[in-house]
Amino acid sequence: MKKETIDRFYENMTFSYLDIHFKNFTAKLVKKDVAEVSLAAVLVSHYKEQGHICVELSGDMEIPVSPSELENWRRKLERSPVVGKPGEYKPLILDGRSRLYLYRYWEYQEKLANLIRKWVVQDAKDIDFKLLEEGLERLFPANQTEETDWQKVAAFTALTQRFCVISGGPGTGKTTTVAKILALLLEQNSRQKIALAAPTGKAAARLQESILREKMKSVFDGIRDAIPEEASTLHRLLGSIPDSPYFHHNAKNRLSADIVVVDEASMVDMALMSKLVQAIAPDARLILLGDKDQLASVEAGAALGDICESECRGIVQLRESYRFRGDSGIGAVSLAVNLGNADHALSCMKDETHGDIRWKELPRRDDLVRGIRDTVIQGFKDYLQAIHDPLKIFQQFEQFRILCALRKGPYGAVAVNKAAERILMGKNLIKPDKTWYEGRPVMITRNDYHLRLFNGDVGITLPDPEAGNGLRVFFPDADGLPRKVHPLRLPEHETVYAMTVHKSQGSEFDNVLLLLPDRDSPVLTRELIYTGVTRAIHHVEIWGTESIFREAVSRRIQRTSGLRDALRGK
Repeated sequence: MKKETIDRFYENMTFSYLDIHFKNFTAKLVKKDVAEVSLAAVLVSHYKEQGHICVELSGDMEIPVSPSELENWRRKLERSPVVGKPGEYKPLILDGRSRLYLYRYWEYQEKLANLIRKWVVQDAKDIDFKLLEEGLERLFPANQTEETDWQKVAAFTALTQRFCVISGGPGTGKTTTVAKILALLLEQNSRQKIALAAPTGKAAARLQESILREKMKSVFDGIRDAIPEEASTLHRLLGSIPDSPYFHHNAKNRLSADIVVVDEASMVDMALMSKLVQAIAPDARLILLGDKDQLASVEAGAALGDICESECRGIVQLRESYRFRGDSGIGAVSLAVNLGNADHALSCMKDETHGDIRWKELPRRDDLVRGIRDTVIQGFKDYLQAIHDPLKIFQQFEQFRILCALRKGPYGAVAVNKAAERILMGKNLIKPDKTWYEGRPVMITRNDYHLRLFNGDVGITLPDPEAGNGLRVFFPDADGLPRKVHPLRLPEHETVYAMTVHKSQGSEFDNVLLLLPDRDSPVLTRELIYTGVTRAIHHVEIWGTESIFREAVSRRIQRTSGLRDALRGK
C-alpha cells in the first residue's frame, strides 16, 4: 500500500488512545510490512469502538483505497505472523471474505453462530401435539378474520423448536405471547425451570410486571403459579464476576434453567449474546423477544438484527400493534420512519387529527431554555410534588422524559439537564444549592457489581427517615420495594431529566419530548428516530428541523459483522 494512502487514514480519522496502544503493541510483534499491519490493527480497534464486529477490507472503506492496493494489503496481512485464518489463534483474524476481526470478536461470533445453527436444526423432543393443539386453541382462539394469528404462530414455533426469536414493535403483544408460551410449555412438563432476563434492571422490571399481569389475565389456573414472576438482568443471571469480562455460568458451568426468556434482545451486544448461548444447557430452550427495528446495542454488534436478517428457522415477526391502532399518530409515524418515508411522517405529525404526536420547529440555540420552560415545568411538576412518597414518585417519574439524539452539544442531554435544573429551580420546584438535592434523578453510567447497580439504572434522591432525613438515592428493586444507596457510594452517574435515546431503550414513558439537533450527525438514523418515537405510550412531541429529520430517516445503521453469513453457513 502506498505511503500516501496510509497517511490519509491517520490524517482524516480520529483514533483513541486504546486504538493507538493496540497499533503499537501489534507493531512490536512484526518485522515486515509494519505500516500495513499497524494500520489494520488501528482500524479494527477503531471500528470495534464504533459498534462494528469487523472491518471489511473492500472498496467501501471510509478512506478510498484502489483495488490493487487493497489486494496488495490483503496479501501482506495474510502472511503476517499476527494475522490468522478462522480457527487460528492470532491477535487478528482475516476470513475468506476479506473481513478482519479482533480474535476475541471473531470467536464470539463463531461460537454464537455455531450454537444457533445447531439449535435451529433440532426440533424439540417429547412434545404432545394433541395437548399442544388443545392449548393453542384455548389460549389463541380463532378470530373472525382470515388473517394469520402471528402470536399463535410464535407460540407453535417456540414449543416445537429449541430456538425462537419473537420480534415486534411496541404493543404487538410480545410479553402476552411469551406468558402463554410458558403456560403451554409447563402444561407439557410442569417440572421445567424457567429463567426470565433482560439486559438492564429497568427492562427486567418491566418484563417482570408484564409477565405478572399477563399470567393473571390469560393463563389457566392450574399452570399460573408455576410461571415465575421474578426477572433478572442478564449479568445477574449469568453471574457476573467483578472486574472481569467472564461469568460464573459459561460453557463449562451451564445454567440450570430449561427455558430461558430474554426480553429487549436488541440491546444485547455480540459478546454478551455469545456468552449467554454458551451458558445455556444443550437441551434447553432460548426465546428472544425484541424489536429488530430499534437501535442496536451500545457495545459492538447488532446480534438480534443479524439473526433476524439471516432468516434462519425460528424467527417470527408480530405485525399487529394493539397499542397503536389505525388512528394512532405514533403508530403511523413509526411505520413511516421504518419505511424511510420522511414526507409521510412529517405530514402525520402536522395533521391535527392525530392527538398523540406533534411536530414543532426547533428553537434557536440561545432560545432553548425559554423554549422548553413550560414543557419542563408541566412534565416534572407532579413528580417533584410526590417527593415524600418513594413508591409513588417512581410512577410519577415515568410520566415524562426528554429524549435527546445526542449526549453533548447545545441540544444534547448534558446541556438539557442543566437547563431543566435551572428552570425547575426558578420555579422553586427544586433547590440545587448543592450537588445532591431532594428530587434529583440520576442514571448510573458504569456497572457496579458489588452494589448491583448497572449502566442505565435510574434512581431518585430522597430524604431517608431511617438516616435522620439524610439524602439517599433510591432504586426500584425486583420485589417492588426501593433500595437505597448513599450518594457517595454510587458508581459514575449523571442527572437524568433528559437522557439520550440510546439510554432510553428498554423504557417507556407516558409522554416524551424528542429533541433533535440543528446540525447533522452520523448518530442521527432511522433507528434512532423510531426508537425515540416508540418510547412514548400516550404522546410524543418531536422538535427539530425538517432537513435534519429527513437526513436522519434516510440514514440506516450499518454495523459490519459476519454473523448473517455464518448463520447461513457461508
